Amino acid sequence: MSTQTDQPSFVDRYPEEAAVVRRSLLVAFVMLGIGALMGLVQALHRTNVLRIIDSADYYTVLTAHGVFLAIVFTIFFLVGLYQWAVTRSLDRSPVDIRFTHAWATMMTVGSLMAGAAILLGFIDEVPVSADVLFTFYAPLQAHPIFYAGLAIFIVGTWMAGADWFRTWLAWRKDNPDERIPLQTFMVLTTMIMWYVATLGVAVEVLVFLLPWSLGLIDSVDPLLTRTLFWFFGHPVVYFWLMPAYLLWYTVMPKIAGGRLFSDPLARVVFILFVLLSTPVGIHHQYVDPGIAQGFKFIAMTNTMFLLLPSLLTAFTVVASIEHGARQRGGTGLFGWLTALPWRDPAFTGMALAGLLFAAGGFSGMVNAGMNINYLVHNTLWVPGHFHLTVGTAVALTFMAGTYWLWPQLTNREIYSRPIALAQVVMWFGGMALMSNAMHVAGLFGVPRRTAEPQYSFDFPALFGTIGELRLQIAVGGTLLFISTVLFLSNLAFSLGTPKREGFGQTIPPALSGPEDSPAVLDNMKLWAAIAVVLVVLAYALPLGAIISDNGLFGVGIEPYPMLVRPLFDWAGATLAGLAEVIA
Repeated sequence: MSTQTDQPSFVDRYPEEAAVVRRSLLVAFVMLGIGALMGLVQALHRTNVLRIIDSADYYTVLTAHGVFLAIVFTIFFLVGLYQWAVTRSLDRSPVDIRFTHAWATMMTVGSLMAGAAILLGFIDEVPVSADVLFTFYAPLQAHPIFYAGLAIFIVGTWMAGADWFRTWLAWRKDNPDERIPLQTFMVLTTMIMWYVATLGVAVEVLVFLLPWSLGLIDSVDPLLTRTLFWFFGHPVVYFWLMPAYLLWYTVMPKIAGGRLFSDPLARVVFILFVLLSTPVGIHHQYVDPGIAQGFKFIAMTNTMFLLLPSLLTAFTVVASIEHGARQRGGTGLFGWLTALPWRDPAFTGMALAGLLFAAGGFSGMVNAGMNINYLVHNTLWVPGHFHLTVGTAVALTFMAGTYWLWPQLTNREIYSRPIALAQVVMWFGGMALMSNAMHVAGLFGVPRRTAEPQYSFDFPALFGTIGELRLQIAVGGTLLFISTVLFLSNLAFSLGTPKREGFGQTIPPALSGPEDSPAVLDNMKLWAAIAVVLVVLAYALPLGAIISDNGLFGVGIEPYPMLVRPLFDWAGATLAGLAEVIA
């Protein structure tokens, strides 16, 4: 199936911006390949099928898998997609393309630093390691290069957001009475959420972890750094998810042959994410004894409200693709399903991603409940859940969306659409197998984050099912790795297909457009202010209680002894000298 049209492609209209998008996506895909390899090693090691690493190196593999996929792959894809979305929807270039290249370079440098610190952990002779897992809070400590790389990477994302806000403000001057185009609206709201959420991780890394790793602080308070991480750690889930939503809302209906059902509902969903995503991080800390139960209950209640944007999305996206199917001749209560373009890998991949995301939503409700969470906390249930969310709803949507977007960025057709279709179906099947086994094993109490298979699966209650669970995880992980190889190979071979013109794609307006929603939805200052207020209400008292009980750096710990003590000694000697002079 050809994607050619009579429209000029994105690269024809914006060649320099397209180069930034391609560069971001290529970095994302390199990280995807490395992370997938690490995932395969984990799956085979945990199930005792093939052990090619020492158990001590397992945690280096686990860290690389989590950081490369959950942070670098997802966020580099996001910035590439969002640069395309802002440029396309506003129909204008950035204010200064040099600034665009600057943030892309800064993110790349930060990623290389953090990635090098992780991978050097495989070399015993090199005193650099970062076996701190994706959840990089104390008491585990990484090399300073890792924390410095993370800080540079985060600053790069802040610059990217500033670049998109500058482009929007320049557009606003020329179009003062226009509603914000939907894709740009999604980008701006995502970045408001990101700016609020990353305050926690910025403080954690710059004030505590980096000075601690440099020896400027004797120790840090693990509970405080853990709380600051989860201040960021839960909303980062939505930072991954919101670009997937952008594709579901604006691209998927187009591929289905229809139009978005409701532009106002899409705007409401993204505003709800801005307001609700950050004040819920404490639900990751139900088992932490240093946080009062009342704060945990509030976090649980807030988390339940996050079901609303997901339910609104399910309704809007399904209604949109149903409209497309009926435009293609689909009839009947369910007969329209057969009229959908199931042979298109972009559509099928996104549809299957949404299906598994629904399953991930149900397991997420279990994680969110305080009492039932105690049964599955720190078991394989949790990786089973987030492999359905970031591993499928996000990753599979990104891969499927690439099949639609890549020709517009390169003027080259995808090498093989049948291979692309097989790839997205294989990912769906592999993830269904692996995640199902992880959920079941978690219900039996099999722990996560463990390297030894005999410890992970040596449970009497699993007698009779142990072989099946191990097989599902091993086979599922292998299928996911093969799917990744097919995806990357297909893109690589696509670089050799002949260049052509006319790969441009337009996105039709929604059935219910922005004029049907109140203008207050576009008031970015209002929603940013409310988001900050909600975060203060959710975190001021818990953080204040932690600091009151333990101090900023732990009980009895003097902060920054190498810097502060000499400063105080100098100040004291100076004051004493002045006193003598005065006397």
